[in-house]
Amino acid sequence: MLVQFMLKNVLSFKEETILDMTAIHAYKEHEYHLIATETAEKVVKVAAIYGANASGKSNLCVAMEYFQRIISESFNNVAEDEEMVIQECYAPFSFEKEKENSEFQIIEILDGFEYKYGFEYNDQCIVSEWMYRKNLRTNRTAMILERVGNDVNLGASVRKECDVYKGQIPPETLALSFFKKLKLKTDIFREMYFGIMDTLVADTGIFEDERIVKKYLPKVIDEGKDKLLEFLTAIDTGIVDIYYRERETEIDFYTVHKGKDDADYVLSLYAESEGTVKSIGIFIYARIAVLDNKSMFIDELNVRLHPLLLKFIIDLFYEEGSAAQLIYTTHDTTLMDKKFFRRDQIWFVQKDAFGYSELMALSDFKVRADASFEKDYLAGVYGGIPMLGEFSMKEGE
Repeated sequence: MLVQFMLKNVLSFKEETILDMTAIHAYKEHEYHLIATETAEKVVKVAAIYGANASGKSNLCVAMEYFQRIISESFNNVAEDEEMVIQECYAPFSFEKEKENSEFQIIEILDGFEYKYGFEYNDQCIVSEWMYRKNLRTNRTAMILERVGNDVNLGASVRKECDVYKGQIPPETLALSFFKKLKLKTDIFREMYFGIMDTLVADTGIFEDERIVKKYLPKVIDEGKDKLLEFLTAIDTGIVDIYYRERETEIDFYTVHKGKDDADYVLSLYAESEGTVKSIGIFIYARIAVLDNKSMFIDELNVRLHPLLLKFIIDLFYEEGSAAQLIYTTHDTTLMDKKFFRRDQIWFVQKDAFGYSELMALSDFKVRADASFEKDYLAGVYGGIPMLGEFSMKEGE
């Protein structure tokens, strides 16, 4: 369960930027939009991030992708002529001559513990790294890992087993990645690693990938076909059933249509329109996140979906008992309304004239519960809209 994601000096976000999923106690609307924790704190299930084109909102999704890539690949050996992952994913703010270190931090709740993990890096090495774990029942926090350069300090819970290996960590490798690869008795590093990697990051282009359908659609059919059929009805596909058959090395998918003669007509899934297959891909990704209690970042989710169908996808994450979360970027304000969102679920990104992006929460503006979010946003009250200078058009142009 994602609580916070922080980035600093990554792409257009030069200053420390925090996406905080923690719910605000004073807000009483849409209580079913929240996930309970072992403490009095709750977190929101969905966060919508609004911003104009080129505002930098997509960079939040790219940043999470960089964060995951460094964690998953920093211990991989590369040839001398190949770039290390910290070189590929080092993208500091562009419009300053002196390039500073970049930084990430995440806070997650996993199995009764709150983990705080982060690191600072550049294109040559890991500058610092830290990891703490708080028992939510006792409220006690334990240091697991503190690192500055090659100096690695381990907490009491892992020191005895891991201390002998810490001198072997390469300067370009995260200690988390290193210890996760070892066959240790402690599960702390694996829990943190997989907790981070369980966050799905996608742009809408991934939904065109047939491999996503082949990998996940069987589970969606087996564990909730009714939801999928409800979605297919909502997008007016004419599909009344969907199923699959397994062969030795392949899986075939079929859809069923009802003819005027009331007979059933079977088609291959890939005989359906391209738009139908893409829409199914979006549903699959969202449904898998809900079934497996994953967090999901999607850039420009509105691009492929009518606003009413976007609401259908969002509503999947409000399923009772699910701890899944959706964070998506958009510039479509159709759903920016108190009927659909709590005030602590809406965020804005705007970029200034010097290229600096800033992330702001609607809750920062002390907005009344009965305010018109969309109207105020389009009026420029919250920022995040295009800044158009004066211009004129000559007749005939």
